[in-house]
Amino acid sequence: MKRLSYSIIALAAALTSARAEQVWIEAESFANPGGWVLDTQFIDIMGSPYLMAHGMGKPVKDAETEVSAPAGTYNVWVRTKNWVAPFGVTSEAPGKFQVSVNGKKLDKVLGTEGKDWRWEKAGSAKVDGKAKIALNDLTGFDGRVDAVLLTTDEGFTPPADLAATTQLRHKLLGLPEKAPESQEYDLVVVGGGYSGMGAAISGARQALKVAFIQNRPVLGGNGSSEIQVWAMGGTRRGIYPHLGEIVEEFADRASNSPAADPAEFNDKLKEDTVKAEKSIDLFLNTHVYGVELDADKKNIRSVIGLDTKSGKETRFVGKLFVDCTGHGSVGALAGAEFMMEEKGRMGMSNMWVLKKHEKPVTWPATPWALPLELEDFPAPKGMEPVGVKNKGNLTGYDLGYTPVANMEEYLHGEWFWESGFDKHPLNDLELIRDHNFRAVYGAVSTLKSKGGEKYAPYDMQWLAYIGGPRESRRIVGDMILNGEDMVKGIIHPDGCVPTTWDQDLHYPKEQYMKKYPDNPFISRAEFGKHTDRKNGYPVPYRCFYSKDIGNLFMAGRTISVERHALGSTRVMRTCGMMGEVVGKAAWICVRHHTSPRGVYEQYLDILKDLMNQPGAMRRDNLEAALYLPANAKKLPEITAAGGDSIDPKKMDGIVIDDEDAELTGSWSKGEGLKPYVGEHYSYGSAKDASARFSFAVKESGNYEVRAYWQPHANRGKSVPITIISADGEKTLTVDQSKPAKGKDGAQSLGTFKFNAGEEGSVTFRTEGAKGNVHLDAVQVVPAK
Repeated sequence: MKRLSYSIIALAAALTSARAEQVWIEAESFANPGGWVLDTQFIDIMGSPYLMAHGMGKPVKDAETEVSAPAGTYNVWVRTKNWVAPFGVTSEAPGKFQVSVNGKKLDKVLGTEGKDWRWEKAGSAKVDGKAKIALNDLTGFDGRVDAVLLTTDEGFTPPADLAATTQLRHKLLGLPEKAPESQEYDLVVVGGGYSGMGAAISGARQALKVAFIQNRPVLGGNGSSEIQVWAMGGTRRGIYPHLGEIVEEFADRASNSPAADPAEFNDKLKEDTVKAEKSIDLFLNTHVYGVELDADKKNIRSVIGLDTKSGKETRFVGKLFVDCTGHGSVGALAGAEFMMEEKGRMGMSNMWVLKKHEKPVTWPATPWALPLELEDFPAPKGMEPVGVKNKGNLTGYDLGYTPVANMEEYLHGEWFWESGFDKHPLNDLELIRDHNFRAVYGAVSTLKSKGGEKYAPYDMQWLAYIGGPRESRRIVGDMILNGEDMVKGIIHPDGCVPTTWDQDLHYPKEQYMKKYPDNPFISRAEFGKHTDRKNGYPVPYRCFYSKDIGNLFMAGRTISVERHALGSTRVMRTCGMMGEVVGKAAWICVRHHTSPRGVYEQYLDILKDLMNQPGAMRRDNLEAALYLPANAKKLPEITAAGGDSIDPKKMDGIVIDDEDAELTGSWSKGEGLKPYVGEHYSYGSAKDASARFSFAVKESGNYEVRAYWQPHANRGKSVPITIISADGEKTLTVDQSKPAKGKDGAQSLGTFKFNAGEEGSVTFRTEGAKGNVHLDAVQVVPAK
């Protein structure tokens, strides 16, 4: 929030009413928010967090609080907005609500006026010492409240100007003009996504005192239960195969994106992993909106954080700072040079889930939503069933998640429900999110009214009100990595974090642009140049600090890359590894009294040594040696591809990978179930599809035949497999929804006789499989 020059008129009005009684109530500080949710995404635009009635068409429970106020008759003002008005919608407003005081509901229906945030007079009420205020939602369609103001001054009107509103807020809440300072931290990490978690944990294990600041109540960013984007990107590979070990301690193992049950994204695991580090002070619900520089304006002295529930502010003082905000907010506030496309960017997603009920479910009219036909958007897809246990990673029933019994129990709107390509990536954020709301609500209305009986029993289960942005500011470092370097394999001396995602940029999907060409809401992924998925391309360390601000690191989407490189580096596990490197580099800075740039220029060998150490290594103080704690979590053995892939060349006997099988029908490739043999596995359930793995042994004899798979609840429960050997033909069935009994997913199919030079084969078929058939590899070894 910028401190602009205050409106003289507004100040005069405030002085005139100085003798009147005034009580300011921040909506976010309500003692009982009821069913209203806290939205902190747009503080930098409209000046404050706010409460929102996100009931997805069902009115939410009242938000309630009690305040002290001298006896008298008060006018009640509410700062709110009609959130569809900026789109030119003149029909009935969606987010209607009322206010009650001491149990008496005021007549005025709010949330129906204006195109921007404004004060609406709700009415007047008598108060005798205490006032119990309640927000009564009427629709469930995202009514919103920033603040409630009680005043005994009949002639007082709250200021419309944002700066004057901010001044009045501070005055009535009794906040000091200058926020108090914290202790001095070694490292201040701003942003609680994967990159911030990697930086905070890594720094703490190097004995740094860390302030970890996140403006939401949960950690994980896009990979949290609030947004629910799968964590992608390969870890534990390349030049420094221990990078990614910290990330894998807290990474989600969600079965669907979004999930039937948000708990699949395991917010608790993330928070517990952070809190296990005693030298981290975690500040959730704290939004950084300001930066103070030192006297020479070349280093950050502190960042100013706003407690999004109490309104109190703190200046977090630090030696080093890392911008993990995703928007480059700290760097921009500090005056660092940054890159940002204002148009033609990747947008923001708000994903959603429908749940099927036993009987038809009614859906309210949404005349203010986008008027859509069935052909204007992709039909929501069914969810993969969950409830399996895979290689020690718990999902489904194991953690008490809501099970998905079949593909049609839940339908989801996926990552491609995305808009804002040509809107300003910062100033228009609230409009981008609200446009996504109008698109989703319009789509659900169309499915319910024109989709036939199929959609009659469905109702909205979940809609992300916190957006998942992909691209905004990128802070310029000592090096700007371009995508061509990655494609050509040009390795820089400070290359470190392996990026394995292809250069994936999003654009509006032309098929769905016809009705809304100026603001499309369905995207497509355009995979440009490919990246070495097995080993990864090592992103240079010089992309992780600002060229202008001497003590500022970056990790995540804010790093110094051009757009094509961003398309590869922006995925969460990769961002988390950037944080791991920054945490290690920060220790070098503190221990050797140098800067992030100084690490590259003078101490790069020390950083390389630290990156070669296991992620669980720690030191007890800045001077102490690293050691591996006795209770360190044991991770799977690192392979050439970082623990994900098994090299078939290093396996015994004859190995036929799915890449070499003779496939008939439609099959998809996958990498999500690990480990797998070779580059990937294949899976499918198309009618009459088959896969034939053929081979010939060099010496006649008895051989054990093994099939490889990793289990999943949607895999076939009775997959037919036919083995042709010198003994003839034998067909058996296997249950691929359950783990194979051997090491790394190997399942013995039995011992068979094969003659030298004669072709043998193993054939998988989809007919009767009762789920997806999983093809990974077939192994033939001499029988013992």
